[in-house]
Amino acid sequence: MPDKITLKIIEGNLIGQEFTFEERTTCIIGRAQDCHPQLPEDEAHRIISRYHCLLDINPPDIRVRDFGSRNGTYINNKKIGQRQPHQTPEEAAKLKFPEHDLQTGDRIKLGKTVFQVTIEVEPKTSKTLDVAKAKIIRSPVPPKQFNLFEIIKNLLQRANGGEQNLIAIRGYTILKPLGKGGFGEVYLARHQPTNEEVALKVMLPQVAAYQGAIDKFLREMQNTKALQHYNVVRFKDCGFSDNTFFFTMEYCNGGTVLDLMQKQGGKLSIDEAALIILQVLDGLEYAHNAEIPYIKQAGGSFTKGRGLVHRDIKPGNLFLVNVGGTRLVKIGDYGLAKAFDLAGLSGQTMSGSKAGTPVFMPRQQVINFKYAKPEVDVWAAAASFYNMLTGTYPRNFVGADPLVAVLQTSAIPIRQREASIPQRLAEVIDLALVDNPEIPFKTAAEFKQRLLSVL
Repeated sequence: MPDKITLKIIEGNLIGQEFTFEERTTCIIGRAQDCHPQLPEDEAHRIISRYHCLLDINPPDIRVRDFGSRNGTYINNKKIGQRQPHQTPEEAAKLKFPEHDLQTGDRIKLGKTVFQVTIEVEPKTSKTLDVAKAKIIRSPVPPKQFNLFEIIKNLLQRANGGEQNLIAIRGYTILKPLGKGGFGEVYLARHQPTNEEVALKVMLPQVAAYQGAIDKFLREMQNTKALQHYNVVRFKDCGFSDNTFFFTMEYCNGGTVLDLMQKQGGKLSIDEAALIILQVLDGLEYAHNAEIPYIKQAGGSFTKGRGLVHRDIKPGNLFLVNVGGTRLVKIGDYGLAKAFDLAGLSGQTMSGSKAGTPVFMPRQQVINFKYAKPEVDVWAAAASFYNMLTGTYPRNFVGADPLVAVLQTSAIPIRQREASIPQRLAEVIDLALVDNPEIPFKTAAEFKQRLLSVL
């Protein structure tokens, strides 16, 4: 049985209800209809905000953060996060209140409703990693003593020496670094037997990586091998050794769309951005409908299914390839962030300091971290198009808690950012960036068709 967290209502008119979490997720408690758990719209809960507090869950870890509510959240009868009486909700949204880690037996009180936390931890078997070693990689960014270049050099040496669990990287040598981020680094590598150049990505899990999570992540990533489309970066192979994940992927020689924007002063022309986003939508339409070998079903079984959602579309994940003077756009890291998160290997990223600003995320993903319908990618593609054309993000995040900004604000009409955008194009982009109560374009094909009608 996996690690499990249960929230049971022990006081209030919802007494007896239970909410169980066995996977990495977030949820928001409040009176709004899209909250889960949702509190009643009655007199007893009048003091509870529509979006009151965030639960960030990565079993067996759970933490809570108040969103600057008028009356605060009580943890074991201690109030946390309440905004001051003179502060408006808008002013409170600019503050980030402390996070509180919860333990078994802790109580969360919101109005008349009290939740009790129960944490059940799976006994770790001999198949799990050495916990003492695993704990040293729990910090949000790999500590300085972790030299990923030295780690991958050692793994390559062992792979070329015949170590069987490193067969995915056998025959490769590193040519140069390509980039780095909070989770890892990317190198240009050459496969000596074929002379093919690939991108070799190395990642460290941010929490103790037990065997079940490792297996789940690698199994999820195998699905991406089924994606064979000229607008999707081809995933070749992956593996795990010495607390380190490694991946080989198609190398894109033109950098990313973000690199291109930076070279051109922060934004792109309409013609250039349109050619990019139309290719992105082609890649998404294919991936959302592709036949995938293994899709998780209810009950934990895996069977054939259709479609993969990326869930992290942004200019930095859109890669460029120059082919005979033609620019080809490819969606990179397909499914990587989702698989890493859902396996619990990225820690508690939504509320933690390494989460960054969710500037390309629709509110549906903040409300429910596991929300993974194709439309969230379509919204993110529209947000990326907006960013390419204006050099800014659809929402105003300046001085605001990013999660509250996503929940409580709408996209700013694009012509307020860039008046030169034609009116008809602006109307389509603005429509695509609606996310309350629903995202209007459910498929990439729908959005592409509307764009073509005004370009």
